[in-house]
Amino acid sequence: QVQLVESGGGLVQAGGSLRLSCAASGRTFSRYAMGWFRQAPGKEREFVSRINWSGGSTDYADSVKGRFTISRDNAENTVYLQMNSLKPEDTAVYYCAAGPYLLRDYTTVAHWGQGTQVTVSS
Repeated sequence: QVQLVESGGGLVQAGGSLRLSCAASGRTFSRYAMGWFRQAPGKEREFVSRINWSGGSTDYADSVKGRFTISRDNAENTVYLQMNSLKPEDTAVYYCAAGPYLLRDYTTVAHWGQGTQVTVSS
C-alpha cells in the first residue's frame, strides 16, 4: 500500500515559481511510476506530468512543457514538481499520483494524494 502526501502549494504571482513535493510511504515506491495531475474549478482532472520508476523517462502536458520539471528521489521516497513561469491558468488543485504504470489519463492511477492548492494571481 502506498500513501501520498503533497506539500508546497500556495499563492504566487504570475511569473513566479513553486516546488511541489509528494512524500510516499511504503516500500514499493521505487517500483511505481509517479505523476502529477491537476483540477481547476469546474473542469475535469487533467494530466500534468509523469516520471517512470527510475527517473529516466519523463513526460509533460503541452501546456506546461518547458516550464515544469518533474523529478524523484527514490532514497527519500519523494517526487517533486518544479513549476516556473507560472500563469493564472495554472491555478488548480494539484494531485500526486502513483501506479505500476501511468498513462496520461487518470484511469491508470492506483493511488492519489489529497491534493495541494496552487493559486497564481495576475
